[in-house]
Amino acid sequence: MVDVSADPSLPVLIQRFFSDYLIQQRALSPASVASYCDCFKLLLGFAATRSRRSPAELAMTDLDAPTILAFLQHLETERGNGIRSRNVRLAAIHTFARFASRQAPSYMALLHAVLAIPSKRYEQPLLGYLSRPEINAIIAAPDRSTWLGERDAALFTTLYNTGARISEAIGLRVSGFIDAQVAYCHLLGKGRKQRTVPLWATTAKQLRAWIAHAGLASESPLFPGRSLQQMTRSNAAQRLALAVKVASLQHPRLLKDHVSPHTLRHTTAMHLLQSGVDISVIAMWLGHQSPSTTHLYVEADLEMKRRALETLQPANVGPNRYKPPDRLMAFLHAL
Repeated sequence: MVDVSADPSLPVLIQRFFSDYLIQQRALSPASVASYCDCFKLLLGFAATRSRRSPAELAMTDLDAPTILAFLQHLETERGNGIRSRNVRLAAIHTFARFASRQAPSYMALLHAVLAIPSKRYEQPLLGYLSRPEINAIIAAPDRSTWLGERDAALFTTLYNTGARISEAIGLRVSGFIDAQVAYCHLLGKGRKQRTVPLWATTAKQLRAWIAHAGLASESPLFPGRSLQQMTRSNAAQRLALAVKVASLQHPRLLKDHVSPHTLRHTTAMHLLQSGVDISVIAMWLGHQSPSTTHLYVEADLEMKRRALETLQPANVGPNRYKPPDRLMAFLHAL
C-alpha cells in the first residue's frame, strides 16, 4: 500500500509549481505565468464544481484523467474555446503533471494517465494577408490631425514595417526605438527573446514626429493609451477595426475578411516573401523559433505557386492519333 500522506497536498503542489518551478527555476515571463494561472483558475473552478468542494479542499485524485478530459470538453463546448486554445491549456496541465510526478511519486500512475491525454489535431487554416493597396489604405485611414489618429498611424506603420506581434508593439518603450543612421527597434518577443528589426526612413521619420507631438519620455510606452499607460491588446484591435472600416470604402473586400493585428504580421511576411527575401531571413525578422512556422507563408502564397507553375510545361495528356506513313516513303521502304 502506497503511503500518500508523505506527499504534499494539491494546494501545496500548485503553490510550489508557480513560485518555485515556473518563476524561480524556469524564470518564465509574467505573461507566461499569467497564462498558466488562467488555466489553473479555470481547471480548479471546474474540478471544485464537479466534486462539490472548494478549490482549497481538492486533492490530486480530483484532477485525474477523466476530470481533465471533461474539463477540456467543457472548454470547447461551454466556453467556446477553439482547439488551439484547448491544446494550450492541456500543455499547461501536462507541465504541471510532470512537475507533480517528481514531487508526489505515489500519484505516478494517475499523473501518467493525465500525461497520456493527447493534443487534438485540427485543420491548419490558410494564412490571411492584405494586398499592398489594402495595407496602405489602413495606414492612411486614421485622422492624423488628432492625437489618437497620429498614434494609430504610427502604430500601424510600425506593425507593418516590423512584422511585430501586437504584444511586442504595445510593449515597446520610446527607448526601444533607436534613431540612428539606420533606425531600428528592439522587440521583446516570446520567451523573452529579443530581436532587432530595421525601420524604413519613412517609419523612423513618422515615429520621431509622433514622439515629439506626444511629448513622450524615454521610458514611456511608444504607443500609449489615453491615460499615457500601455495600450491593451483589445484597445489596439478596436483601433485597427475602425481603420479597416474607413479603408473598406476603397477596398470592400476588407469587410469580408477578419483583419486583426496579427493579419498585419502575416502581411509583412508575405510581402517580404514576394519581394524575394530568403525564408530564413523572414524567420529571424518575425522571431520564429522554428523555420517550419515560416514555411506556412510559402504554402499560403498562391501567386508564387502560379509563377512556379508557369515554369513547367503541361503534360501532353491528349489521345494519340494514328498518322499513316508518307506514301512515297512507304513505297521506297517496300522496294
